[in-house]
Amino acid sequence: MKYNFDELIDRRGTNSLKWDIPEGELPMWVADMDFKTAPEITEAILRRADHGVFGYCTIPDEWYDAYISWWRDWHGIEYTKYDLIFSTGVIPILSSSVRKLSTPGENVLIMTPVYNIFYNSIRNNGRNVQEFKLDYRNGEYSIDFEKLEKALATPQTSLMFLCNPQNPIGKIWDRDTLKRIGELAYDNGVTVISDEIHCDITDPGRSYIPFASVSEKCRDNAVVCISPTKAFNLAGLQTAAAVVPNERLRHKVWRALNTDEVAEPNTFAVQAAVVAFTKGREWLDELRNYLYQNKQLVAEFIARELPMIRLVPSEATYLLWLDCAELGMTSKDLERYIRKSTGLFLSRGELYGSGECFLRMNIACPASMVQDGLRRLKKAVDSL
Repeated sequence: MKYNFDELIDRRGTNSLKWDIPEGELPMWVADMDFKTAPEITEAILRRADHGVFGYCTIPDEWYDAYISWWRDWHGIEYTKYDLIFSTGVIPILSSSVRKLSTPGENVLIMTPVYNIFYNSIRNNGRNVQEFKLDYRNGEYSIDFEKLEKALATPQTSLMFLCNPQNPIGKIWDRDTLKRIGELAYDNGVTVISDEIHCDITDPGRSYIPFASVSEKCRDNAVVCISPTKAFNLAGLQTAAAVVPNERLRHKVWRALNTDEVAEPNTFAVQAAVVAFTKGREWLDELRNYLYQNKQLVAEFIARELPMIRLVPSEATYLLWLDCAELGMTSKDLERYIRKSTGLFLSRGELYGSGECFLRMNIACPASMVQDGLRRLKKAVDSL
């Protein structure tokens, strides 16, 4: 391999949310990676830093071209410059859109288990979380479309958050599923905000389907959130884009982001995104292979050493969803016990809705760290 993903990098003392924890603990919770980003991105940032002047920034054409080319070449959808709006992050897009596209007291539908910050973007803005639980049978998740149709037909429901691919279950929604979701939402006057931040982290040979590519109804009724931050480990640079093909809807989102002052880049946000999407493909392909090997490592270990835990099949993201129902503990109690007894820090499933007996594990780290985490997990389970 050209890039060294086995390198252990000490992140303590860097104001890291993930690693600002007691010595001896192993964090495998929050969704950032313990790998250095693509060196091409680092080199570009250093060149920009060497200039020494950090004034206000504009959005150049190369930023639009980088996004457009990446989604055309790798994801098969043709966006235009006018579809794209810069934002400081996906969460600002979600929260600003909630404030602009709905009124206090209305419902925002989410399919759970799902990214926990969705709840914050809804509740913190005075809207109601309308939780639609995915069906879970024999380790697989699916959608009951009769129930979804009734949920979307609720008069008080104005928005739906879609997670595509789905965090934390690692599911890539197929074209037919996305089309049915999109048609039901459109026909019931429910705008879909599709969080596609994990779209580039798919297993080798797998790819996701952009929601807006599926049908005219999907394209015309979507606010799509995209970013290089998850795939290239750039979350701290605050860089993302809202894609809104419909002109009237786009104007509302553009006004929302600008009113909330989250549509202006920091000095490095534009350049990092441009380099990621123009020079980062080789690094990303090697990363995806490495993450897949880590997934296989976890799957084999659990099957051999922890048969009472079920690993939900994952096609995307670097987050694994562990069904711990047989252990007979709530996810909150189990997460606390594992951390206290071994120092392994996982995310408790209840944070994501419909996850009372689940844990989420982040395996975007060197394989030696994954092995350490698995040994700690076994130690905790064996001592129950």
